[in-house]
Amino acid sequence: MMATRLNSRYDNQREALATYFDSTARQAWIDLTSDAKVSGIRATVRAGREEMRATLLSWLPDDLRRTRVLDAGCGTGAFSIAAACRGAEVTGIDVAAGLVEVARERTPSFIGHGRIHWKSGDMLDPDLGSFDHVVAMDSLIHYQPADLANALAELAERTTHSILFTFAPRTALLQTMYTVGKLFPRSDRSPAIVPTLEWEIRHRLGQLPGWKIGRTKRISSGFYTSQALELVRH
Repeated sequence: MMATRLNSRYDNQREALATYFDSTARQAWIDLTSDAKVSGIRATVRAGREEMRATLLSWLPDDLRRTRVLDAGCGTGAFSIAAACRGAEVTGIDVAAGLVEVARERTPSFIGHGRIHWKSGDMLDPDLGSFDHVVAMDSLIHYQPADLANALAELAERTTHSILFTFAPRTALLQTMYTVGKLFPRSDRSPAIVPTLEWEIRHRLGQLPGWKIGRTKRISSGFYTSQALELVRH
C-alpha cells in the first residue's frame, strides 16, 4: 500500500518553491501569465502552458455547477478563473502568496454561477475539505516520484471523481538540463524540475486503491515539456 504521510523532503521543497516564486521569479511569472511581451523561449513556454491548461479543462465536465474543484498550485489563477466560469466552486491555492494576490486581482468581476476562494499555503492541507475534482497543473513537477505519488494519495482521500495532474516526462533534453542544474547550482535558479519515467508514475499510482489511470497527453512547445495524466474513481 502507498504511504500517504509525506516526509520532510516534501516540506523542504515546498518551502523552497514558496521562496523562489515569491521573490526571484515573481515578476517573470506575472509577465509569463499575462499578455506582456516576453522572449522567444518564454513565448514557447507560455504557448505550452496554454495548451496544457486547455487540455485539462477539456477533461472536466462542461457544466461544473454544484461542483467543488481544487486548483492545487493555482499560480496567477488562469485555470481557477476558467473553471469558475463553468460554474464551479473553486479553491485556488498556491505556496506563493504573492502570486495568489495577483490571481485575486485578475479575477473578473463577473464569473457567472462560479465562485473562487483564493488561499496561500499547502495544497495538501486537510482543512481545505473535499472536492469533486482536483487539478495540479505543473505544481508537482519539482518533487521526487515517491513524494509526487504520496501527495496524490493524500489528495485522493478527499476527492470523489477525478484528479488531473502533470509530471515532467524524462526526455533526453530534460534529463540533461536537470543533471547540469544539479552540477552547477545557482542561488537564483528555480528548484529543479524532476524528470520522471512514465512507467514509474503508473506503477506507483497503480497501487492507489479505488482509482484507475485514464487519459494522458504530452505537450512539447520549445522549452516546455509536460505530460498530463488523469486519475478517475472506479
